[in-house]
Amino acid sequence: MRNIIVIGAGSMGCLFAARIAQSGADVTLIDVDRERLERIGREGIHLTDDDGTRTVPLRAALAQDVEAPADLALLFTKGMHSAAAIRSIAHLAGSGMHVLTLQNGLGNPEIVSETFPADQILKGIAALPADLHGPNSVESHGSGHIELGAMTPAGTPAAQAAVALLARAGFDARHAEDIDVAIWEKVAFNAALNALGAVTGQPNAGIDNAPGRRIVAAMVDEVVATASACGVAVDKARIAGAIDFALTAHRGHKASMLQDMIAGRASEIEFINGAICTRARAAGVPAPVNETMADLVRLMELTRG
Repeated sequence: MRNIIVIGAGSMGCLFAARIAQSGADVTLIDVDRERLERIGREGIHLTDDDGTRTVPLRAALAQDVEAPADLALLFTKGMHSAAAIRSIAHLAGSGMHVLTLQNGLGNPEIVSETFPADQILKGIAALPADLHGPNSVESHGSGHIELGAMTPAGTPAAQAAVALLARAGFDARHAEDIDVAIWEKVAFNAALNALGAVTGQPNAGIDNAPGRRIVAAMVDEVVATASACGVAVDKARIAGAIDFALTAHRGHKASMLQDMIAGRASEIEFINGAICTRARAAGVPAPVNETMADLVRLMELTRG
């Protein structure tokens, strides 16, 4: 894989675009903000990580201006923008290009499948930090990892090629045969910490206490039960370990959903707790804590003016 498209010029999109371009691939970054695209096209992306700071030149364009051939598109918009983003590159669906979604939550691969054949869809998680500073500067420190797999067995060679591409770009990338386990485990993590952070207005330290951990544990229990009912055998102890590490090692971190509340942006609640509740109801699994947390975030979005 050499000709790469990255959709969404947020923190993760800029991080992946810059690192992949730096590794020698031909990268085009797509967004809907013309002004940002023009600046990125002129100045490149200023990337800061554990190796220092450098400027990485790459192409930036509107979706309609991108033409085949391309080998892989990485989707980094928020879930509520996935459908529009994928429709914007529908003219590339017949070229054989694969699409990889590393987005938070549940349901994004299914949205992609409305436009691209399932055999061309890859899915996974990206568990690593990234912060955007200004229109074209991104910062990422510390370790993290990426897990991905194919939506159908026919996509496995492309998934393995995508892992190799990301490894060349300096990411700790792994291929997973049963990628749904990793996706559901990250959903459990995000459901517990994002919604509670958004509702309480607290960073991780503010929910690292007895009542906070009781609520977190209840949400995780509901996600584990729902995943099991959906045929996905997640590891509850691994989820709890990841949450405990976040609460104790990243005490000042504000969950992305809390950052959305502060900035007045729409949250991804429907793709995280909301999506869990939809699947729980369909499977006959009670999920009252996730239902309540989802409604509280919805209420906050409705009433914040």
